[in-house]
Formats: sequence, structure tokens, C-alpha cells
Amino acid sequence: MTDFVSTHLASNVLHVELTRVDKYNALTDAMYADLNRVFAEARVDEDVHVLLFKGAQGCFCAGNDIGDFLQHPVLSEGSAVLEFLHELARFDKPLVAAVAGPAIGVATTFLLHCDLVYATASAVFSMPFVNLGISPEAASTYLLPRHIGYVRAAELLMLGERFDAEKARELGIINAIIPEESYWEFARQQAEKLAQKPVNAMRVTKRLMRANSDEVHAAIDCEAREFVKLRDSDEARAIFQKFLKK
Repeated sequence: MTDFVSTHLASNVLHVELTRVDKYNALTDAMYADLNRVFAEARVDEDVHVLLFKGAQGCFCAGNDIGDFLQHPVLSEGSAVLEFLHELARFDKPLVAAVAGPAIGVATTFLLHCDLVYATASAVFSMPFVNLGISPEAASTYLLPRHIGYVRAAELLMLGERFDAEKARELGIINAIIPEESYWEFARQQAEKLAQKPVNAMRVTKRLMRANSDEVHAAIDCEAREFVKLRDSDEARAIFQKFLKK
């Protein structure tokens, strides 16, 4: 494990926290590998009824670390990122997210796989994949149009503009906006409520609501293939290099 993914178990809720605060909790390949292990182990651990996810110090996650991104085969077959997206999609226990500050790129598409999402008014979301010369991931091109409708999904994915917590709530990407001083406590309470429910009934209910899992996994793989092609293009590399010079 790296020093940037922290976990602890309390009241049958596994608390998972990103702690790379100096980089706004941007994800590296090593952090994805850690998250793979955390989610895989939580899925089979009978003591874990619910997983509660957050970013440290009022910052959810700034997406992928671009510098690290260019050094690893991101979304290539067998990569830690691709494995994590599949692990996320197959996670069959309740997944709750508490969001404050930026949730950029994969940090927003991650939320499409959560069961409950609570955010502060400071939360900012975006999926700027096209602006970076790459395509979306995490089955977002499959899930988002079905969740909020095609034209609204197209607006978010094609323009890649930031949107606030109020719009996220209106679109149904988050459940509610919670005051900054109490959002984590509120999310914890909600997670503990879920953890007290009958375990098997909860897992079956989630599985029934996500009966399209085969299509989701197929979309993850299809997006990954297109992502890799674009990632290695001259267009994308020029954008990445310009981004790193900022």
C-alpha cells in the first residue's frame, strides 16, 4: 500500500480516504493498484457491509495525475486503472461517496457507480476528457445517457465544462447537498444505516438494480480501447505537454 490510500473499519463500514492532499488527491498508478486491493478485499470480507469513500482535507479528487499518467499504460489491457474500473463495476455492496471540493474526470465518473452520493456546496464536477484529446471512461458513455438523458450527457461529456453541486443534484448525480461542517458525519450516518440492513437482501437489491452489469463491463473495455488509441495520438500528447507546462 502507498501512503495515499487510508482505510479503517468501524461499525461494518469500511472508510476509504484519499490522502495525497498536496496534489489534490490526484490518482497515480500505484494508488489505483491500492484501490484495486481495497475494493477486491472489501467485496469478500464478511465484516464489510458498506464502503464509504472520500478525499482528505475537503478535496475529493482532482482526477488522474497527468505526469504519472504519461509514464504508465493507463487503460491498456491489464493496467491498474482498467482493473480498478472493472472492480468498481463489480462491487456488489453499498458504495457511498462524500464529496467536497473538486471531483474531476474519473472522480466524477466514479460517482456513476456509487449508490449514495452526498456533496457540499463547494463541490465542483467535470469530465474534461474531450478537452484533453481523450475519450471518457468508467462506462460513462453508457451509464450517463441512460441516467440523465442523451442531450444532457452530451453537454457534460462533449463540452467538458465544470458544473456545481446544485446542477449535479438536479441531474441526479448526487443525492443531496450537505453543509461543509457536517457532510462527512452525515455520509457516515447514512453508511451506518445501510450497514445495519440485512446483508444478503441489500446485495441482491443492488444486483437487481444493476442488472445491466455485462453491458457496463463491455462499455468499460470498449471505452478503454478507444482511450488508448487517442492517448497515443499526437493531438493528445501535445495537449498533455501543454498541460504539464502550466
